[in-house]
Amino acid sequence: MKELDTSSEVVVYAKLPRGFLIPTPVGDYNPDWAISFKAGSVRHIYFVAETKGTMSSMKLREIEKTKIECARKFFDEISKRITTDRVKYDVVTDYGKLMDLVGRAA
Repeated sequence: MKELDTSSEVVVYAKLPRGFLIPTPVGDYNPDWAISFKAGSVRHIYFVAETKGTMSSMKLREIEKTKIECARKFFDEISKRITTDRVKYDVVTDYGKLMDLVGRAA
């Protein structure tokens, strides 16, 4: 979060509300963060991030993995319907990974 606060590329970021749910076969899923980047600084201006640490059980990992895959498909489908400023979704572990995923503008 410190890097998000100080990044010149980040316009705004917010924890997604509990009511923002993606239905999946294994239960509703609520991604962690929405991040908006400065236009022209990265390839993907709008990004939804899931932050992950260590999970305690194998069953929980499989459920979480399924929810993440469903979220990827959800955001891919949404992006097909949007002609500009598509939303990218992925799992991130740190700011460097986030910037790798959004890609710096050429």
